[in-house]
Amino acid sequence: FCRVDPYGFERPDDFDYESYEAFFSRYLVVLTRRAIKWSKLLKGNNSIQKSLKVKRYIRKGIPNEHRALIWMIVSGAQTNMEQNPGYYHRLLEGEKNDKLVEAIKTDMNRTFPDNVKFRKTADPCLQHTLYNVLVAYGNHNKAVGYCQGMNFIAGYLILITKNEEESFWLLDALIGRILP
Repeated sequence: FCRVDPYGFERPDDFDYESYEAFFSRYLVVLTRRAIKWSKLLKGNNSIQKSLKVKRYIRKGIPNEHRALIWMIVSGAQTNMEQNPGYYHRLLEGEKNDKLVEAIKTDMNRTFPDNVKFRKTADPCLQHTLYNVLVAYGNHNKAVGYCQGMNFIAGYLILITKNEEESFWLLDALIGRILP
């Protein structure tokens, strides 16, 4: 196993690779079965209808390859993104609030310091993506702006979605509707 996990986090020096491999070799069967069920549920149309079956599937866990899409659909972020084409980019092109930018920049290097993807030496460095998502959100929701800790939420969304705009819309769904 690699010293860095798939999300970019470094494993500690005392990480027990042997136990992890033993666990993961058994768990991989469960993950594969779950991924097949999710693929059948989605049937290539990238949409789902709320149902007890979907609720049960979500509670058992969403496979990595479907997680961003399911989060986007279930949270309503996908609908908002589709109903507001270009909005995210207009937020980035708009006038910058100096206090907002300063607060965000203060937390940039504090965000996931043990994640190789957020280091300035990374190529690409996710700090720029994180900065964009947070500035756009601060401009979008001026009542909230930026609060300490939002960098970790947005950073996690970026790691899962691998998409700047989707991360913005998920952050909006979380802060604006799900956990206001």
